[in-house]
Amino acid sequence: MAPEFWTALALSLRVALLSSLLLLLLGIPLAWLLAFRPFPGKPLVEAVVLLPLVLPPTVLGFYLLLFLGPEGVWTRLTGLSWAFRFEGLVLASVLFSLPFVFTAYREAFLSLDRNLLEVARTLGAPWWRVWGQIILPLVWPGLLSGTLLGFAHTLGEFGVVLMVGGSIPGKTQMVSIYLYDLVQALRFAEAEEASWVLLGLSLAILVSVRTLERRWRAWRSTTG
Repeated sequence: MAPEFWTALALSLRVALLSSLLLLLLGIPLAWLLAFRPFPGKPLVEAVVLLPLVLPPTVLGFYLLLFLGPEGVWTRLTGLSWAFRFEGLVLASVLFSLPFVFTAYREAFLSLDRNLLEVARTLGAPWWRVWGQIILPLVWPGLLSGTLLGFAHTLGEFGVVLMVGGSIPGKTQMVSIYLYDLVQALRFAEAEEASWVLLGLSLAILVSVRTLERRWRAWRSTTG
């Protein structure tokens, strides 16, 4: 494998890891809020969160490019232009993967037995204890699945990151863009090698999360 491939893969892994951590911080409270808290405009908020599922990635990338570019709102507010930078790739990845992560988190919360939470609150348990001893032990497989799905989804991003970051080797050229550039250059042998590595990595992520989920269910059934 060419050194450029490993550079692009390392960049993609860094973006995927950081965006996954940010999605955890953003997605958990958002999913909890939209799962259990009624408020005016809730359908609109849900629609905005899920919009990247149906919006063409290049459209989302285009608006992000305008927002983050030298003349964009973000630059005017902060003085920082994140277009064609690592920070822009992370922000684009967070927004594009949010619907996938949010859906998994919300379904995990909706699977909770609300009676357990009501009993804990009735007994006077503080919120941090309810989360630490009841909620998280019950929903962590769903949170893990959603996080790993977001991580894998970021590795496969193309349209959004291409619009926001371009294809600058060593700076914004993520592995999906690197693979596209190989095909454009008719370097099919190298493209095939890169594809096999990505296929193996994606498969390993999916097998890992399913294995962890099965072990958790087995542990729950034995500790019942």
